[in-house]
Amino acid sequence: MFEYFPGNYVWNLGVVAALNSGGLIDEVDRACRPIKEAASAGSDIGTGDFLAAWTRVVDDLDSQARQDEAAGHQRTAGQKYLRAANYLVNAERMQAAHDPDRNDVYRRCLDLMGKTFELLDPTTTRVSVPFEGTMLPAYFTNASTDGEPRPCMVMWNGLDSTKEHMYASQYGAELAARGISTLMVDCPGSGEALRLQGLTARVETEVWAAACVDYLESRDDIADEKIGIIGWSLGGYYAPRAAAFEKRLALCVAWGANHNWGAVQKRRLDREGENPVPHYWDHVLWVWGESDVDAFIKMAEDVHLDGVVEQITVPFLIVHGQNDRQIPVEYAHRSYEQATSSPKRELRVFEAEEGGAEHVGLDHLPYVSTYVADWVADTFREL
Repeated sequence: MFEYFPGNYVWNLGVVAALNSGGLIDEVDRACRPIKEAASAGSDIGTGDFLAAWTRVVDDLDSQARQDEAAGHQRTAGQKYLRAANYLVNAERMQAAHDPDRNDVYRRCLDLMGKTFELLDPTTTRVSVPFEGTMLPAYFTNASTDGEPRPCMVMWNGLDSTKEHMYASQYGAELAARGISTLMVDCPGSGEALRLQGLTARVETEVWAAACVDYLESRDDIADEKIGIIGWSLGGYYAPRAAAFEKRLALCVAWGANHNWGAVQKRRLDREGENPVPHYWDHVLWVWGESDVDAFIKMAEDVHLDGVVEQITVPFLIVHGQNDRQIPVEYAHRSYEQATSSPKRELRVFEAEEGGAEHVGLDHLPYVSTYVADWVADTFREL
């Protein structure tokens, strides 16, 4: 993995996520160069400096985009708004859970993404998925150019990513090029659902899945029998759990095999493995709505797929990085070995020599993304 900040895994993860989601190396270098020294103090200290440095680049891009827009150069402006949103959302995810400015920063991410859709990508719109008297915020990329029903993938993020990360990854664009729509959802415990609505995560992800399928079935441009689900990082628990119990889902992808996330938390208490974000324990308490670490660890014991993946009865793909420093690769093999009811179960482990070997393949994200998109497209054709 490209490591701009030697020894600071968490900051490096943000850098490669930005670069492999359409960031430009010169802009990322300008954001990172002023904080090289701050990075040496560890991942928690200096996250405010990280945000300030990256925001300066975002401000420049925002200003340039406004000038382009005024001159009638909509595509150029949209590209700059997209890069600005990408950089800002990767800086926002580094902040402490209860930083008083965090929600304002995130709202700016939403505004920048909205400008992106308006000027660059009218096939993507903001939608709301009805859920338990409120809604789950989502982006929908529509692959139906003629109004005819198309397959669709529900995409869920992980512990610290957002629907803006999912869109910037360009995975939805890859699926659209293959005739497949994408619903990118901020589930409870993530993104806008957590930040602006206070919805926290839960073990029973099939409840969110049912809401997503209900919404898609209400649309005339979706083929109801071809709705699949994919989740990356912690979504590698969320999505398989959903597919095991929400039987309307036609296929499932675990993009990072989070087979026993509860056990991973106990390893982190013992300082084994890498954390995905700074201020880690405050972050997980925020996501899951727990009051203290002891209560969280007790709850997390139920966040596993033992006895669950055995109930997946649809095609199931597991992709994992050989050098994933957060989630042991052995969990990918465990999910594969246990998913005996799947009519098409496949395991793909990406190795260091080819890239994609780090957590969810962030070190070579487009490579992993296209592999997964091809598998999804092939499997929908088979169905």
